Amino acid sequence: MPTAATPSPIDARFRKAAAQSPQKTALFIDGRRFSYAELARDVDALSRGLAAAGLAAGEHVGLVLPNCAPFVVVLLAAARLGLVLVPQSPGLSAEAIDSTFDAADVRHLIAWHGLAGQIDGGRRTGAKIVVGATADGWTAYSALLDGPARDATTAPSLPAEHPYLLILTSGSTGQPKPIILSQTTKVLRAEAAGRLYGVTTSDVTLAATPLYHSLAQRLVLMPLLTGGTSVVLGHFTPTTWIDAVHRHGVTFSIAVSSQLKAILTQTDRLTDQLRSLRCLVSSSALLDDEAKAKLIGLLDCDFHECYGASEIAIATNLSPAAARQKLGSVGRAIPGVDVAILGEDGRLAPTGSPGEIICRTPMRYSGYYRQPETTAAAQWHDHFRTGDLGRMDADGFLYFLGRIKDIIITGGVNVYPKDIEDVILSHPAVEECAAIPLADDGLGEVVGVVVAFKNSEQPPALRDLQRLCMQHLGDYQQPRRFITLPILPKNAMGKLDKLALRNTYSSPRQPE
Repeated sequence: MPTAATPSPIDARFRKAAAQSPQKTALFIDGRRFSYAELARDVDALSRGLAAAGLAAGEHVGLVLPNCAPFVVVLLAAARLGLVLVPQSPGLSAEAIDSTFDAADVRHLIAWHGLAGQIDGGRRTGAKIVVGATADGWTAYSALLDGPARDATTAPSLPAEHPYLLILTSGSTGQPKPIILSQTTKVLRAEAAGRLYGVTTSDVTLAATPLYHSLAQRLVLMPLLTGGTSVVLGHFTPTTWIDAVHRHGVTFSIAVSSQLKAILTQTDRLTDQLRSLRCLVSSSALLDDEAKAKLIGLLDCDFHECYGASEIAIATNLSPAAARQKLGSVGRAIPGVDVAILGEDGRLAPTGSPGEIICRTPMRYSGYYRQPETTAAAQWHDHFRTGDLGRMDADGFLYFLGRIKDIIITGGVNVYPKDIEDVILSHPAVEECAAIPLADDGLGEVVGVVVAFKNSEQPPALRDLQRLCMQHLGDYQQPRRFITLPILPKNAMGKLDKLALRNTYSSPRQPE
């Protein structure tokens, strides 16, 4: 990756797109339409306002906003100024937000008005900007947009590795791990996704996940840097997603698997109201084979599934043609990326053997902020260690088996949760399930299954699930306990929250 100082790559591309098509629709959000000229006007105004408020290149800005137009404007203005954004979920507690912002050395704040009083606490010494309304001691976002005209801000020259975003994640100890992403990396990721899925300036791209996550950021930046149109949902429901596709003529989107399963409940609307879709991709968490097959059969568009992580972006892709023979896989490595399996002995695992998924990619992150030891531990030579389990078949297709920390070790034997979950999910009454370790005096751990049924008022007899497991699983894989819940816990991206389940029901071999 180049190291020479260059103008902001994101700002340069956005300015070029705005100059080429000023009246074209750039963004639909909050029920509003922004042309490229209108969006560029707001980015210009906010850049001037932020600079006047003392925000300079390299300074860290905590961002706590829902999906809204100001979030997108801040993304672009920060790129122009060389600011380092630290986006965080508005749904977190004030204590958790402060903890993550401390880990990322946040000095300035941009926050939704309902949160302003909760997350200040006098711990940040820089500017405090409030969005959506006014708050005592805070500068209104609207005032920055409406401030006196000044000379246009000039994008500083930035090293290619200059941080642009610190995306917060948590490790096995719960310590925040800020993932450093440069503008160069974000551009590479947007370009790679565009090439992989054939996205052009004529596409209308839908983002329906939280903008504080790298997936939604990619789905917004990809069209805005190339002259396409971005549609952003404030909040996902199957109805709002389908309505957005139909109303705006959406042609491309990457959705998380839990969203796609929810969309499948609206089967009667899928054929007529999703006709504009050219390509749809499943991301984030593994989509079960049944749901994947239904979507391929129902949708009149290309349907892909990808595997990746915030540190590496998309690593593999399962194309529609390959899905016919490799439905259970998450595809092969995309061009320019190498994916391999690392065995427990620290060497590459033989074909078909399970191990840790590792990845070498030009789209990798720049490390964990101020955590060199954690960054080094996540490396195997020039590959990133994902912490995920997988196996590779002879044709180079990757099969995802779960997180390494989710392995159940019973009597010294590794049990992979996905093997149990696949069997349980094959029962027509099961909506979702999770296999977790339960403490056992004799074996250390045994298999427990937390399950939610499609009709909780008329669940099947648990002995039916036990019989199914006896037919398809080995003795050491047999669940010793079933725990029923109305719905399994999820995080903000719709991923199953196994940590919450383990903390509630599991063995004490963590802490996490």
